[in-house]
Parts: sequence; structure tokens; C-alpha cells
Amino acid sequence: MHKGFLQAAAIIGALSVVLGAFAAHSLKKTLPADTLQVFETAVRYQFYHVFALLAVGILYKDFPGITLLWAGWLFITGMILFCGSLYFLCYIKHQELNMNWVGAITPFGGAAFIAGWVMLFWGIFKQN
Repeated sequence: MHKGFLQAAAIIGALSVVLGAFAAHSLKKTLPADTLQVFETAVRYQFYHVFALLAVGILYKDFPGITLLWAGWLFITGMILFCGSLYFLCYIKHQELNMNWVGAITPFGGAAFIAGWVMLFWGIFKQN
């Protein structure tokens, strides 16, 4: 399974660069500064967790087990919920849609990130 996390990290990492460039070159012209900052936060957290996913993929070789698998899946879930909800929030603000409830999803993604880090720690710790 570690190969799958490494492949996912590579693809999500490339997507992070594309989205960051899109924000810097295209969205800067169309989004208000506060909305652009939300988009950039999503890109930043997505990119941070690409490295976490890479770490899981690499460490799984030496620390195999369900706990590291959970860590990887929680990082992916966090990217979808946290970053995805922020991207969507920027879209609905740009389109002036009344769907601000989307922001309520973001903390679930943050909780998944935290749980992923805890699982990463636990997966390495319990191998002692």
C-alpha cells in the first residue's frame, strides 16, 4: 500500500503546484484579497500534507500496519474535506451563491489531519 500513498502524494503535489500557480496568476485578478487568502490557505495545507503522505508511504516499509494505513487515509480525507471545502467556499463566494454552510465541513478536515498525525506517531511508536 505504501506505493499507492507515494503515487497519490505525487499527483496531489502536482495538483498543489497547479492550483498555487492558478491562484497567483489568474485568481489574483478576479478574487477579493480575503477570498484569495482562503484559497492560498487551502493550497498551503494541501501541500503540507503531501509531505505527510510521502512520509507515510516511505515509513510504511519499516513500520507496516493498519495504523500507518489509517494515517495515510486520514491525510487524504483531510485534504478532501479541509482543502476541498475551502476551494469550494472560494468558488461559491466568487459566484455569489448562498451556500456558506460549506464552511462547516472544514473543521472535519482539520480533525482528519490531526488524527492522521496522531496515527502516524502511534504507528511508529508502537513498533518499539
